[in-house]
Amino acid sequence: MNFPARSGLAAASFALSIAVGLALSRGARAGAAPASARPLIGLSLDTLKEERWQRDRDAFQKKADELGVDLLVQAANSDDTRQMQDVQALISRRVGVLIIAPHNGAAMAKAVSLAHEAGIPVISYDRLITGADEDLYVAFDTVRIGRMQAQALLAAVKGRRPIRLVRIQGAKTDNNSFLLKQGQDQVLAPLIAKGEVKVVHEDWAEDWRPENAKKIMNAALTADGHAIDAVLCANDGTAGGAIQALSEEGLAGKVAVVGQDAELVACQRIAAGMQSATIYKPTRLEVGAALDAAIKLIKGRPVVARDEQDNGFAKSPTILRDTVVVTRANLLDTVVKDGYHSYDEVYDGVPADARPKRP
Repeated sequence: MNFPARSGLAAASFALSIAVGLALSRGARAGAAPASARPLIGLSLDTLKEERWQRDRDAFQKKADELGVDLLVQAANSDDTRQMQDVQALISRRVGVLIIAPHNGAAMAKAVSLAHEAGIPVISYDRLITGADEDLYVAFDTVRIGRMQAQALLAAVKGRRPIRLVRIQGAKTDNNSFLLKQGQDQVLAPLIAKGEVKVVHEDWAEDWRPENAKKIMNAALTADGHAIDAVLCANDGTAGGAIQALSEEGLAGKVAVVGQDAELVACQRIAAGMQSATIYKPTRLEVGAALDAAIKLIKGRPVVARDEQDNGFAKSPTILRDTVVVTRANLLDTVVKDGYHSYDEVYDGVPADARPKRP
């Protein structure tokens, strides 16, 4: 099916090809650099406060160097106004494609409009921009990650019934938080209905901050004392906040805690028995897909996207990458084997006689 070119885009086109999945292409924009010039790509990140996003930035730069493209990076420090200013600055630099990892998916809809008015395609990275017609969404399957989290948590407390559960969700400004919850609920809702899982406390951690997760965990401990079996956290940062609160009550390592992102500190907690599981998202796969697509968009070549995501305004062509559950049993075979973290980093602090054999 064919869609009309967007207003303000010179020689632009958007097409969906069902035969090979979803494909999209955009022609050269007015005033763009000649094909012989190095492609210039703008990257607008929500934050660099978390290890996960520092890794993404570094992976983007490494991959850009390998591909022979120039990369301009901005980080908004979790501030919507600043991120909009970052986007405007990147547009003024005449980037060929704009990649945005939004702090607030809804707030960045305006950024998509501004980019399109300048003839610049937009890739929504990792977090979906809602209410806009971005050209492509590149991410991990967040709903699947939520299911994997819930399944890992159930495995960690196998045999306990009912499971007294605390749920710490992510930021309400991030669409991923709702997708995670959706996936978690697909696993947990039937058990909650049967009374096999009892949610004793649940709240949303503003801006995904560990200190906000700690406050939520403290509130749960105040209300329910030590009668808690497990904590399901939106990411490893919030898991860290929860574990800090549990540590202060002498419960760390006794209560199952699951996060996601496979941050180094989380893997260290898993190695030490303080955290039950995380979800490893190989950054290089997501970054590679985003940059490969960006270059193709600049050159007007088709990009195959076999999935789509409804963002409340349109169905965004979507590229999804796979993830892996990481526990104490498979640390070596996942993050260490893949070179995401080194053996010495993961097992730092673990007594030598308690470490697995070095691979």
